[in-house]
Amino acid sequence: MFPLRDHNPSGRFPFVTYAIIALNVAVFVLTMPQTVDMASLQAFYGEWAMIPARVSAGEGYQTLLTSMFLHGGFMHLAGNMLFLWIFGDNLEDEMGHLPFLGFYLAAGLGAALVHYLSATGSPVPVVGASGAIAGVMGGYLLLFPKARVDILIILIVFFRVFPVPAWVMLGLWFGMQLFNGVGSDPTNGGVAYWAHAGGFLIGLGLTIPLFLRLGGPAFWSQNHGRPPHPDAKYPLSPTRIPTVRRRK
Repeated sequence: MFPLRDHNPSGRFPFVTYAIIALNVAVFVLTMPQTVDMASLQAFYGEWAMIPARVSAGEGYQTLLTSMFLHGGFMHLAGNMLFLWIFGDNLEDEMGHLPFLGFYLAAGLGAALVHYLSATGSPVPVVGASGAIAGVMGGYLLLFPKARVDILIILIVFFRVFPVPAWVMLGLWFGMQLFNGVGSDPTNGGVAYWAHAGGFLIGLGLTIPLFLRLGGPAFWSQNHGRPPHPDAKYPLSPTRIPTVRRRK
């Protein structure tokens, strides 16, 4: 299940969301020479990635921040930036540019701390913006639970794009992080599920004051659980991947 887009363009240009995307892409490109060989990669991650065991030893506190702008590969970067592009603009629109930037950084730092607490002795480096982006998703769920999001479902040979309410997509995503987190060992590497789940809850919690200031449940009623803008129209949604017939 992959989100492709939402139906809710923001009311003003999302400068901060696009700047964060640009910064992550720039850092990825500029650090590519460090991935040429394993020794260089290990040295680079040892300096800038968040390593729980290093933090436990009283070192590398700055990596709680720097690790948010590093990625382990192109697909890692692309997936994270897709989620931020879909969900960041509407949240920035409601929060304002600078408050959204503070929110994003706070959610990312909180997610890194949650992962650290789940594996304080782990020597495995942690990189990626997904904890901060999970916070964006948590805030989006609170403010816009019925916003329409187009998702791509892939089940072996079945492909289909169709819109679902945000609460369905985001609720399933959060549930998967909890389920996989319970069954994983965070000290052995892999996906940082607890950073995702923690970032999501932190983002939701940080958004509560804004939600109450907007009117709480009355804000949902006023806008039908969606951003306060006209929906975008996509003529190809829902759609199917076209059938390719074989020649006889």
